[in-house]
Formats: sequence, C-alpha cells, structure tokens
Amino acid sequence: MVNNDSKQVDRIFTYAIPKELLEKIDLGFRVKVPFGKGNRMVYGFVVEFYDVIDASIKKIKYIKSMCDDFPVLREKDLKLITIMREKYLCTYIECIKTILPNGMFKGISNKVKNVIRTGENLKDRFCKEPYVLIYNIVKKNEGKFNKNELSKKFSVSMSSINTMIKHGFLEQGKLIVNRYNERQYKAYEEKILNDDQKKAVDMILNCKKNISLIHGITGSGKTEIYMNLVSIMLQQGKDSIILVPEIALTPQMVERFKGRFGKDITVFHSKLSLGEKYDEWLRVKNGKVKVAIGARSAIFLPFENLGLIVIDEEHETSYKSESDPKYMAKEIAILKSHIENCKVVLGTATPCIETYYEAMRDEVELITMNKRADGASLPKIEVVDMREELMNNNRSIFSRKLFSSIKEKIAKKEQVILFLNRRGFSTFVSCRKCGYVFKCSNCDIALTYHSEGDYLSCHYCGNKQKALRVCPSCGSKYVKYFGIGTEKVEREIKKYFPKVNTLRMDFDTTRKKDSYENIYNKFKNGEADILIGTQMVAKGLDFSNVTLVGVIAADLSLNLPDFKSAERTFQLITQVSGRAGRGKKKGEVVVQTYNPDNYSIKCAASNDYDDFYKKEITIRRDMNYPPFSNIFCINMSSENENLLIKNIQNVAINLKKIISKNDKIELLGPCPCVISKIKNNYRWQIILKGDINNKYARKIKKLVYEIVKYDYNSIRISMDINPINML
Repeated sequence: MVNNDSKQVDRIFTYAIPKELLEKIDLGFRVKVPFGKGNRMVYGFVVEFYDVIDASIKKIKYIKSMCDDFPVLREKDLKLITIMREKYLCTYIECIKTILPNGMFKGISNKVKNVIRTGENLKDRFCKEPYVLIYNIVKKNEGKFNKNELSKKFSVSMSSINTMIKHGFLEQGKLIVNRYNERQYKAYEEKILNDDQKKAVDMILNCKKNISLIHGITGSGKTEIYMNLVSIMLQQGKDSIILVPEIALTPQMVERFKGRFGKDITVFHSKLSLGEKYDEWLRVKNGKVKVAIGARSAIFLPFENLGLIVIDEEHETSYKSESDPKYMAKEIAILKSHIENCKVVLGTATPCIETYYEAMRDEVELITMNKRADGASLPKIEVVDMREELMNNNRSIFSRKLFSSIKEKIAKKEQVILFLNRRGFSTFVSCRKCGYVFKCSNCDIALTYHSEGDYLSCHYCGNKQKALRVCPSCGSKYVKYFGIGTEKVEREIKKYFPKVNTLRMDFDTTRKKDSYENIYNKFKNGEADILIGTQMVAKGLDFSNVTLVGVIAADLSLNLPDFKSAERTFQLITQVSGRAGRGKKKGEVVVQTYNPDNYSIKCAASNDYDDFYKKEITIRRDMNYPPFSNIFCINMSSENENLLIKNIQNVAINLKKIISKNDKIELLGPCPCVISKIKNNYRWQIILKGDINNKYARKIKKLVYEIVKYDYNSIRISMDINPINML
C-alpha cells in the first residue's frame, strides 16, 4: 500500500526487496518507494510477501529504503485495516492514516536535544577554577542542559565550556526529549466496591461474549468499576484502553487514573500537538505504558497485550468519525475484541437504542445498576412549561422556578450548572421590517451573533463579519437578534446576579490547548458559582457542590429533522440532570420546554429509560429505522449546482434499477440536504433504507463512482452507513 489518497490506486503494489534489506524488513514496516511514471518517492507499507513474482509484472521497481527500525503496523493492525476498508467503504491509506499518528506522515520523529555530559577526569591545569566549578555543575546535572543553557543558568564562561569539550573533559551527547505529560497527581485512593459494583466486575470478567453493557444511572459508580477492572488487568500483565467522549472529561479521568495507578498512563486526544501524539503512541508501541485514556482515536493505540477496552458514555455521537473512514469506536472495539481477544465494556446511564436492542437479544451482556454508589438519591426533576411563563408575562430566558432556584443555591454557597446546547449570543439575526435573515455567503445557514467582539459567525465554515445595524435588503434599522446562546445566558446571569462568578464551557471558550482543564479545575475548586455550557457539561463531570442544573431549552435537540432527535433529547436531559446532587447535598433539576408532553421529556423527568426504550423501539420498528434496518446515505456536493443535480439524478436512476427487484430496500431522494450549501458547495443526498450489508454497499459505491467518474474532480462524494446525522 502506498501513501496516495487517490481512490484509483487503492490497491496493493508489488516491489522487489534489495539484498541489503532482506534480513531487516518485515510485515508492517514503513518504506520509501519510487511511485508512478516519474518515480516520485513516497511512503509505502509492507503488507504481504511473495516468493515468486507475478509474470504479468514486467519492470519491477525496488524498495529504496526503510523509514524506521521497527514495524509501525502490527499483523493485528493489518487485519483490522482489511476489515475497516470493506466495512466503511474507504481506502487502505485512509485506514492507515487513522491508525498511525498524523505526525508520522509529516516528518515528525523523536525530538532530540544536544546536551553536555562529563568526560575524562580533570587533570593538570584544568584542576583549577573555573574548570572544577563547571565540571561539578555538569556532573550534578548530567545530560540535562546544552552549552547555551549551562552558560546562562549557572553564569559560567562559554569559552571555558568549549575548552573543556576540546580536551575531552566534557562531552556533547544526544538526549531524546519527552513531549508527554509527566505531571504527578494527588493520590486517588481505591474504594471498597459495593455489592452492585462487585457483581458487575464478576459478570464482566466471566462474560463469554466478551462484550458487556453497564446500564447504570448517573452516579452509580461506573468509573470505580473501570478502575477495578484496569487493576485486575495490570495484575494479569494486560493493557487497557479507556475512552471518553469529550476532551473536557479527559482531565477528570486522568486525575483519577494517574492518582490511582501513577504517572505512566498515556493520554491521547486531538488537542495534543503532532509531536506529543507521536511520543505517546511510541510509548505504547515500546511497552512503556499499560493504560491509555483518551477520546475516539485512542482506540487504535498499538498495545501488544490488550485485555480491556472501556467506552464510557457509549451513547455519545462523538464516538463516530465524520471523515473517512467513518468508523464508530464501539464497532472498532468489538472488531479488536475478536482479533485480540479482549474484554469490551460499554458504560452509560442512557444506552443508545441499537446497543440496548442487542442487549435485549442477548447479544451483549447486560448489567443494570439502579442505585447511586454512595446511597445518594437522584435529583428531583421539575419540567416547566414555557408557554405558561409567556402567558404570565415572563419573557425572560429564565422561568420563575429556575430563577428562584438559582437565587437560593447562590445564597447557600452551592454551585449551579446551566445547560444550553447552542453557543453564541443570538441564534439568528433578522430584519423585523422585511423579514431578511442574515445568512452566511458560503453556506445555507443563518449567522450567529457573538456579543464578545460584536460579530456574526457561521458555525459551519467559520466565516465572520462585523455585526450590522442596518438591513442590507431594505435599509431599515429594525434589526433584531433572535434566539439565545450560551453567551446570552452568561450576560443575563451577570445582569441579574452581578456578584456571581461564572464560567462558560463551549467551543468558543475551549479553543486553546489547556482550556478544558483550566475551566474544569476552576469550577472544581469553587472559583466560580455557575458553569454555563453546551453538551460538554452534560456528561461525566462530577462536582460534589453542584445542587442545581438548569436546562434552558430542552426543545433544541427535539426539533431537529432526524429520527434520533427524541433519543438525543432524552439522553441530554438525563445526562445533564445527573450532574446535580452527586455529593451529600440533595440536587434538583429544572427543565424548560415548550413541549412538556413529549415522551422523551416525560421519561427523562421520571428517569425511566425502560419506558422510553419501549416507546422509541416501537416507533423504530414501525418506521423501519435502525436497529431494524441500515441507512445508507450518499451525499454529493459541488460548487456547480447544475452539474451536481445532473449527476445525482443519474445515480438515482441507476440505483432504482438495481433495487427494483429488492423489496427490502427503499430509496429516498435525490433531494437537497437540510443544510443545502456549506463552504460554497451545494449539497444533495440519496438515502437508502433497508437490508443493506457491506457487500451490497460496496457494489453501490462502485456504481456511484463509475457514473460520476467524468466529473469526479468537480464533485465530492461521501457515503456513510448509519450516519450520526443527515443534516
């Protein structure tokens, strides 16, 4: 396989091995090879060996050199790559680039620093000052500093240092600089498991299926179960991977795991630099660490003796990749379980419908935990009908109940979390005279107003423009900001509670590398009274002094044009509600909605997952949605709308011919996507729903590319089986 993104070269190429490499090269090695008519040097990966050259190959090329002194891919990885390519309709190189650290393709390797060490013992005229002083300093700080650092830090002569190097009393050497976190954490003592936790650990260890689902309410002690399992794996000499859905949760998990097991735990997520990722990957590759904590991509870390994969909050959509290969972390974990014979534990208070359906069919071991670990009760959830608030002339974003509860908790020195799944100040800006809506010039999406900086922003392409006070369509000054975002919630809180300290956790406040951890630590340490955030605050976070959670607008996720909207609403309300009352103080939750009778909101308010599941699975069965079918989404985009429409209509005509004899597959479309334009590209889609397996999907992919081949450079094609959203 060669490092070339073109789908036309997505195959295995044959190269000869030069004699000098015969004894060194093996499966999984990265090599440099001449490729194409111009023999341009590219990376290649050794995936197969042949004793006899195929007779059809006339002029075989030779491998030029090896890039590393170790194989970057294991045989287990090669098996996984082959399966992923078929399952996710992607190329070999897309799989390889997903498994290996990005820096490896951009020239990143070990960071090396020149350092000074002691050489021969001092003698003759060198036994005098300043040579003795310099020699002793270097001896005390062996291999820590280079010449410049030594001279500046200890105020010693550079000339004397150079003289000592010249005569061999000091030597210059190389030091590999570690680019990973070696910070020490406060000890996190092991807790005695309660009966439910002990039972869960036993069931997981003795599960013949190797796949377990812990359906445990918020605060039921799932993290302590994970840590107990990791401890058992370490005793058995096995490795563990712990996945969390958001980087925001990583600091909390790292704090606990490193506090329990020491510093030698790798942390792997997208906020790391290319160098940091490479070093963490290499630590795993070299067997220096036995445990990894991270977001989705950590699932591919090359542990040699993998015994356990934990996917915390398994229902989260962030476990699905939006770029090729469009993998789901849970599916990769199950594949690795078959390849590497390891345990997989899925944990959540709100399992995704498909996972729970598998548990009901006994395909996954189900472990139910209905009590909080410390005996605390679940918070009381009160649903407020915002229609009644309007009838009572309350036009504030806070209901009377939520406002009074915030006031009460602040007076008691307790903390509050306010959740709104939309960032910015206003969700759209419109002219009240002519109805003009300020939209992005590149995308079919309304611009969001941000008060900090006074600008309008597109949350899809990132386009920004200065906020206007005059309508560009009719020239009127009746420009109004509609809807609310996290910025507006923060401003309203400061207006009503000027002495209260607030923190905001959303995409805008967490762009910098350590911002998640800084916000987490400040709130944990009581430096803020109210945390306002998007879905980042809805999962996993554990603050003992939070006694009130306010859900500002529960309808935002409910009104999305997606068959999973009810499920996501139930999950979000249940998860964010679980942040309240996790300490000794009782918690309460206020859910504001214009749709209080919806079953997802009513079930979340009563914390009744089983009732929600029964209602939702009935709808899914009646509508033939997953888990009763697969959805295959074909998305095509282009700057040339006419060319796009012509091609996608042609695809649809040919697909109808293929599925006309198959009454188990339904074709919907072609039609514009809900968001019909992003970054100046028009977007159309076709949706196939029904009994679609991997083989059938690859047949469809081949057909689509065959039809579009003459316009391939002008049209972007994306295909996904069971996409997270179809907007």
